[in-house]
Amino acid sequence: MLVPPKVSNIVFQQRKFFATGKTKDISFRIQHLKILKQAILENEAAIFKALQTDLNKPVFEAALSEIGVCLEEINYALKNINIWTKPKKIKAPITQFIASAQVYSEPLGVVLIVGAWNYPLQLLISPLVGALAAGNCAILKPSELATNTSHLLTEIIPKYFNPEVVAVVEGGIETSQQLLEEKFDYIFFTGGSEVGKIVMAAAAKHLTPVTLELGGKSPCIVDADTHLEYTAKRIVWGKFMNAGQTCIAPDYLLVDKRIKRDLLAQIKNCIHDFYGDEPEKSPDYGRIINQKHFNRLCKYLDGDVLIGGETNPSERYIAPTVIDRVGWEDPVMQEEIFGPILPVLEYTELNEAIALVNAKPKPLALYFFSKDKQKQQTVLQQTSSGGVCINDTVMQVGVLDLPFGGVGESGIGRYHGKASFETFSHQKSVLNKSFLVDMKLRYAPYKDKLKILKWLMK
Repeated sequence: MLVPPKVSNIVFQQRKFFATGKTKDISFRIQHLKILKQAILENEAAIFKALQTDLNKPVFEAALSEIGVCLEEINYALKNINIWTKPKKIKAPITQFIASAQVYSEPLGVVLIVGAWNYPLQLLISPLVGALAAGNCAILKPSELATNTSHLLTEIIPKYFNPEVVAVVEGGIETSQQLLEEKFDYIFFTGGSEVGKIVMAAAAKHLTPVTLELGGKSPCIVDADTHLEYTAKRIVWGKFMNAGQTCIAPDYLLVDKRIKRDLLAQIKNCIHDFYGDEPEKSPDYGRIINQKHFNRLCKYLDGDVLIGGETNPSERYIAPTVIDRVGWEDPVMQEEIFGPILPVLEYTELNEAIALVNAKPKPLALYFFSKDKQKQQTVLQQTSSGGVCINDTVMQVGVLDLPFGGVGESGIGRYHGKASFETFSHQKSVLNKSFLVDMKLRYAPYKDKLKILKWLMK
């Protein structure tokens, strides 16, 4: 496939600029992180408007989960960049006498960052923070499904950044295919697993390393020994913010049957408290991104709908919905829901719940509500997931010192905070030997030296 000159030229110009070594200067990195912060703050109103148009995202949710996350990442990087970039001393063993060892973090070069539509600002800008802090040049590919945010970023970024440092390439599938024909030094992709496989296959042609931030069916296990009111509030908030279009939203509930009725009653109350009698009229409730996803989600509404279930195709509105008496073979349990539909299953013993979760692919997140410390440890030790949050949902991403990413089918790689810097850096090992002495032990002839070597290696 012939790559259009525009894409090829951008990659060529960025590679040429990276070769000058300017991005390795810490002051250059700090300057561009500050520019990124300025770009966000000066265009805050336009960002809010674009997010509302694309997803009907409430201003509060946009401020918290889009702009707020990006600014926090930038501030954290600015605070720590001098520490992160400092060479790390490593103790050299006696067999290397006399020597010093260090690990240097160096930028990879030209990186591609492919964003997703559900958090179209955060999922593009947050990894960009790590790329800039590490000293790379970056090409951004916003999701074409979040049209207004994509257009806005294409308009904003060139006003603040030289395209040799940061550039935006807008377009659909064809554009993505053209970008993937290029050789990058790193590819960071956020999206679904099927497209993730395509990205990984394209990267393999150039032996390009990748981070794949995917998703999966994140379980929410609720033990009988919990605070029902707080549990319900935190589940409803984490599930229905952004109309359920969050990769780490609780995908389904797995509830101790002794408290199932009481928990569902609390959840119903919370939905009413959050969004009123008619959530469709609530200024705090989002919309589905497009008609294709709306139609996909509507197919899941055939079960025993306990709460919600109302739809409005013209508005791409699906009410906050809870479906009871769900079976593991039902369509709603076959893939990540990625919408405001919450299936409810029950269990009798915790070991049963753990076995059910472990029978499925490893999820991006796992939630467990319980006051029992021993049960908390049991869940931590006997399950595998990208991350775990105990007695809350989604909030784990707010701790920048916690690396974020999946495991198995839910993703490859980590980012946020220092993990972002490390993702976009090469850890270069350096050994520096002294000329003061030159141990003869390693040199031939080896006669009578084996005993000394074994002693040193004990």
